[in-house]
Amino acid sequence: METARQVHKVLVHLSRDNAAPQCARFVQSVTGHFSSQAEARVGCYLDNNRFVLCGGAGKLVPLKRPAFCPFKHLSVTQAAAIPLEVQNRGVDVGVAVLLQSANQRVLLTRRAAGLRIFPGVWVPPGCRELNEETGLKLELDDICPQILGLWESVYPPRLSRGSPVRHHIVTYMLLHSPHTHTQLQVGLRPDPAEVSGCVWVDRDLARAIVSSVEGEEGEVCLQQLPPTVRYHMNILHVTEVSTDGGLRDSVLPVSVLCNRAPVDGPDVERVSTGTKFALELWLNTL
Repeated sequence: METARQVHKVLVHLSRDNAAPQCARFVQSVTGHFSSQAEARVGCYLDNNRFVLCGGAGKLVPLKRPAFCPFKHLSVTQAAAIPLEVQNRGVDVGVAVLLQSANQRVLLTRRAAGLRIFPGVWVPPGCRELNEETGLKLELDDICPQILGLWESVYPPRLSRGSPVRHHIVTYMLLHSPHTHTQLQVGLRPDPAEVSGCVWVDRDLARAIVSSVEGEEGEVCLQQLPPTVRYHMNILHVTEVSTDGGLRDSVLPVSVLCNRAPVDGPDVERVSTGTKFALELWLNTL
């Protein structure tokens, strides 16, 4: 009888021009390996606990980094100053799930305040943790997985907020459920150690969130948002998760989800930059 689940560490490996895949270095820009721009199109596959990214022909998916990605701007001196135990971590792999209900809404969860990475930030639930974090039990026959895209995620997200300590490639997966968000909501049992809130995002709200472009300064122009979103600016219904796992209805201004990553100082409650990228890809599928 198995008493503990074994979790194998999966690291990103890179291949270009049909060369043998090599383990990506922590301090290198994965996106920059394939393109001088902020976005590239790559193939990806899992091979013996290696997540291989490669260029060339075949089925390709978008790989993107933010304009302020630390590894785009990291100097040789700054890279050398990163502790060796951090540099030796390589680039980890994460999987996030955009669970789309039958009435075309996707679930976002707010990371618990006690988490070491991106606390209080809204993201889709992780693939392995979809059941553990949300309590949702999905039958494999009910879902049809699809890779939307890959995001190069670094924490802290800006050099102005500290030297990088985590480097991930996040794979955003789209799963279609035959149930409405109301039906799925009944099954929500979030883990309070991981999740402090939940919200179902429709296409209008997704457009509003995506409109707050990261890297730009100033307030989001609310007059540019869809009329239905402006009308409900202060009555976005969310589910708050208490420390004992209890659920209660609450409201949250849409403007909170439109916050941008701050240049310096403490982070703010917002939708993560990678999640905005994933929501934009999701809107393109509708």
